[in-house]
Amino acid sequence: MTNHPVRLDHVVLWVADPAVAAGFYERMLGLEPLRIAEFTAGEAPFPSVRVSEETIIDLAPLTLAERMPALHGAADSAGHPVNHVCLSLSADAFDALRARLTEHAVPMTDIGQNSFGARGKAPRNFYFRDPDGNVIEARHYD
Repeated sequence: MTNHPVRLDHVVLWVADPAVAAGFYERMLGLEPLRIAEFTAGEAPFPSVRVSEETIIDLAPLTLAERMPALHGAADSAGHPVNHVCLSLSADAFDALRARLTEHAVPMTDIGQNSFGARGKAPRNFYFRDPDGNVIEARHYD
C-alpha cells in the first residue's frame, strides 16, 4: 500500500437535534462529544464526535441546510443524508456495539460477511440507523 497524503478529516450528518445525536454516538459507539457546551450556549453552530485522532463526525442541525444554496450546485443536496458512514472497530468492540444496540432496541441488519472496504474484506459487518435516520455501518477486520 502506498503512503497516500489524503486522509478523511470529517463527515457532516444532518440531524434534528445535535445534542441528542451526540449523546447517541457517545452511548452507542463511545465516541467523544466535542463542542457540546459551546453549541448549547449558542457559541458553535454544531457539535461533533471524535472517531479517531484525525477524524470527526459533525452533527449539523437541519436548520443550516438553508445556507447550502450559497455553494453553486449544492441546493438540491442540502439536508439530504449520505448513503451511509462506515466505522471500523475491533472484533470485541463490534460485538459490544451490537449488544448495546440490542439492549437499547435499536433496529439493525443481520451480520454480513466479507464486505469490501478500505482495508480489504471485513469478515463481519452490519447496518443500523441513528435517531435521525442516518445509516451507519459497523465492521471489523481481522
